[in-house]
Amino acid sequence: MKITVIPAIDVIGGKCVRLTRGNYDECKTYYDDPVEAARRFEDMGMKRLHLVDLDGARESRVINWRVLERICVATRLEVDFSGGIKNDEDICRVFDAGASFVCIGSMAQQNREKTRECLERYGAGRVIIGADVRDGHVCVQGWKVETETTIYELIEAYMPVLKNVMCTDITRDGMLGGVSLELYRELVTRYPDITFIASGGVGGMEDIQALENVGISSVIVGKAFYENLEFKMDRAN
Repeated sequence: MKITVIPAIDVIGGKCVRLTRGNYDECKTYYDDPVEAARRFEDMGMKRLHLVDLDGARESRVINWRVLERICVATRLEVDFSGGIKNDEDICRVFDAGASFVCIGSMAQQNREKTRECLERYGAGRVIIGADVRDGHVCVQGWKVETETTIYELIEAYMPVLKNVMCTDITRDGMLGGVSLELYRELVTRYPDITFIASGGVGGMEDIQALENVGISSVIVGKAFYENLEFKMDRAN
């Protein structure tokens, strides 16, 4: 299997949690210390980590800087960080804290000029455009606000400099019920020169294989690592 599996750690109040369909009221804590989860992923042989500051996404400002710093010191994982990034200063601070990549979500929708500048300044290889999608439309501010912009319109706004897009189907996130294959197949077909990172709905290895079959190169796996026996983190110990 060539597809890259990227484990996810979502942070609220300094703890490792998971939401269901982006609902902050349906929040379950898995680790009081996200560093412990990151170390377990590294022990499993993972090379990369998707770290989400859910507090930051909701408050429109990066909050969990310290968690990022501690994970980067404690592990050799390549971390991509998202949540609450609104300006160049935030991006600089994320990189200074040790992140290898930054994922821009709401800012990419709400401030396209600044986002283009960041793609050019830091390089499209290090800046990922994050698109949280519900019924084809981009959502912002921790998935609370649905815009009229489609995923396709967002992508085309940054062509041709864009290289990496992380697309999350909110309706499937945290449900373990399968991925949006038709969505990802359409994205890969329309934009063959873009690297897509799929997110939302992975319940088992069959979902990952299906994504690879449609041309997805990387996939975020969250709740399946914490609850599905097929991925059970404790197997590594």
